[in-house]
Amino acid sequence: TSAHGFGQGAALPSGIRGNMTIEQKPALTGDVLALDAGAETRRICDWLRTGCGRLRKRGLVVALSSGIDSSVCVALAVRALGPERVFGLILPERDSSPSSRENAERLARHLGIRYEIQDIAPTLDAIGCYRRRDAAIRRALPDYGPGWRMKIAIRGGMEGQVNHFYLIAEAPGGARHEVRLELAAYLEIVAATNFKQRVRKTLEYFHADRLNYAVVGTPNLLEYDQGFFVKNGDGAADVKPIAHLYKTQVYALARFMGLPDYICEARPTTDTYSLPQGQDEFYFALPFQQMDIALWAKNHGVAAGELAARLGTTPAHGERIYADIDAKRRAATYLHAQPLTVEN
Repeated sequence: TSAHGFGQGAALPSGIRGNMTIEQKPALTGDVLALDAGAETRRICDWLRTGCGRLRKRGLVVALSSGIDSSVCVALAVRALGPERVFGLILPERDSSPSSRENAERLARHLGIRYEIQDIAPTLDAIGCYRRRDAAIRRALPDYGPGWRMKIAIRGGMEGQVNHFYLIAEAPGGARHEVRLELAAYLEIVAATNFKQRVRKTLEYFHADRLNYAVVGTPNLLEYDQGFFVKNGDGAADVKPIAHLYKTQVYALARFMGLPDYICEARPTTDTYSLPQGQDEFYFALPFQQMDIALWAKNHGVAAGELAARLGTTPAHGERIYADIDAKRRAATYLHAQPLTVEN
């Protein structure tokens, strides 16, 4: 997933938020993210079956990255409808990790679904994804060229500064370079990179149309709430079965459903840039385990000082975490918004 927008809050189901109000200020003690994985799995599967009926669709299309979110979504689809009514897509490109494709294919075989592998690199090349991205990179790092690898990192917000972005690039010989990106270069790199999510979604809807299936979106609550998705790319879908679940809870469902260790133990990555990149390095303020706790605390009116104590940090840092959540929600209203019309 790759995006430069930020997202608004998502409505939480009663199973997670309950009837808690901010005035009640629950204590941030114990395992606040614990859930009955069996009951939640059954609830989502019932919802998927009902949703397909409402949409008048015969099955579900899921794009597989071998990440925890898409893996849990395809497993839920299989439990809900059976493997014969689920179609998987594996859509690697030039910067994809080889292990992502391998593990996605292993999972598709494990679940017994039909699937197709299509390399989208030729399409991305034809529409200028790599060329435009590399031209923007060279404005910041003129030596960048063939054989180099790169990623983007975010810094500043958790130190009480304005967030800014750095290009981290590795030359063929292994030398690392790090430069701060000007806004225009950053935006162009991300805009070009977002071709990847939008091309993938085009293929998902091609297969959905030919099969009369619905397209499954795979964001968890962190991504949905904080806007970690591309508008009209991975943000486009007919059903989003885990958008109410914290990432910790998604892992719990994976273990309950017996998904293989190479899924359940995988570290979350963007798998978007050629250098390995964690989601917290590019986007989130904290590793997902801590970010889950922070978002739960924010959603339940827990004071920043109590959050800080739980995370082992300072009250000032707790305030900055909450400010970062608020900023991303405000800025990502655009990502969640419906198109404007004259009467709307």
